[in-house]
Amino acid sequence: MIGKNYYNVTEWNVGNPYEDIGEVINSIIADIKSRQTKSDINEGGKSGAVIYIPSGDYHLTTQVVIDISYLRIVGSGHGFTSSSIRFNTPKSEWADWHEVWPGGSRILVDSSLKAGDEESAGAAFYVKRSGDPRISSVEFADFCIDGLHFLDDGSGENNPENTYVNGKTGIYVASAGDSFRITGMGIVYLEHGVTIYDADALAVHDNFIAECGNCIELRGSGQASKITDNLIGAGYKGYSIYAQNFGGLLITANNIFPRGASSVHFSGVVRSSITSNRFHSFYPGMLEFRDNCSENLIASNHFLRDHEPWPPMQKYDNGLDDLYGLLYISGNNNSVIANHISETIDTQYIRPSGTAPVIIHVVSGKGNYISNNHIVATTEASKVQDAADESCFSAQVGALLTIDKLEILEVTTVLVEKESYQNTVLDTGSEEQVVLDRSVNAFRATPTPGV
Repeated sequence: MIGKNYYNVTEWNVGNPYEDIGEVINSIIADIKSRQTKSDINEGGKSGAVIYIPSGDYHLTTQVVIDISYLRIVGSGHGFTSSSIRFNTPKSEWADWHEVWPGGSRILVDSSLKAGDEESAGAAFYVKRSGDPRISSVEFADFCIDGLHFLDDGSGENNPENTYVNGKTGIYVASAGDSFRITGMGIVYLEHGVTIYDADALAVHDNFIAECGNCIELRGSGQASKITDNLIGAGYKGYSIYAQNFGGLLITANNIFPRGASSVHFSGVVRSSITSNRFHSFYPGMLEFRDNCSENLIASNHFLRDHEPWPPMQKYDNGLDDLYGLLYISGNNNSVIANHISETIDTQYIRPSGTAPVIIHVVSGKGNYISNNHIVATTEASKVQDAADESCFSAQVGALLTIDKLEILEVTTVLVEKESYQNTVLDTGSEEQVVLDRSVNAFRATPTPGV
């Protein structure tokens, strides 16, 4: 039996969900608020509701505004497919494709920012409420938010679909919230996938958030939240995961693939964990700790940095050279333990030319503990790619599986700058590979076979 707090957008009596699902959902929220007016009835009251989006294409021109707790918006499938591959394939080939556009329960974000608009005006879903208590238990599950197209940003890019700029955001939470959940979503081709301020007990789990300018941004401050078991990959200008002034953030079991400017960027984050993830990047600066990040754990992750193999995207990068470090640490008492870090890159792509790439770069702070990290640095002779005819999938998988004919690449496994001291570096590089001041830092070299 379906209760009065269950709504189907295709059966609601206001608006047309296929032309503007925003108008329909806002009308449903207004109905919920008109019926649920008393907050304390028999130890109950405002129980919230479920809004169901069946499989189909739904245009959105009106921003959805959410200001009630206990609201679950749920669809019948995340429907993700790569828009980047589509827009870097000649249109003449689309006719032979089985599918061209994302599917599932798909929201097509047709809205756009006007001159002078705040960033939040470009959001498909905007969550904000003042007063006490904080808005709680808002859930987004199992549907697709598609930003459709990127725009010409004045950079001279021949293909505007590769700019990662369109002013659109999928989910924007502007006020403090408790126990939000984002699960099973497909979020694609938005300048900002998910932007959340002042999160508490947030769960971002089992989503496909990729080909966005930025994927997940936790801004303001927050605590006790998790980003787990997601497939994530931002554009070359932005963050795959960004967190600011956070404590108790758990980032685990994610597969974060290119082409984000960084895989994880922490600013002022403390006492948080990054464990058991797989990170893949085409640029230095895969993981960045800035603004006095302290007492964080980075453990049992797999990092891979190699060169972009797909010709349409080879001209882009994040602007960092190889002396920056794959892991960039600024802060105190962080632990970097038992990670596997692979760098496989042809020497012609190293910048500055002729230098030894830096793997772990400790820039400032004290008391950091770096131990038992296995660093594998290799290079292979340049080869001519059959580029134009190679699909994105074939190019990337081919590059990942290439392990023969590899030669050792000279790298600096750990570089500790003079501004950082009282650090401990154990078994993360040989005597020649680790650069630090031994008078103010503790060091034990990785044993070298045969020596």
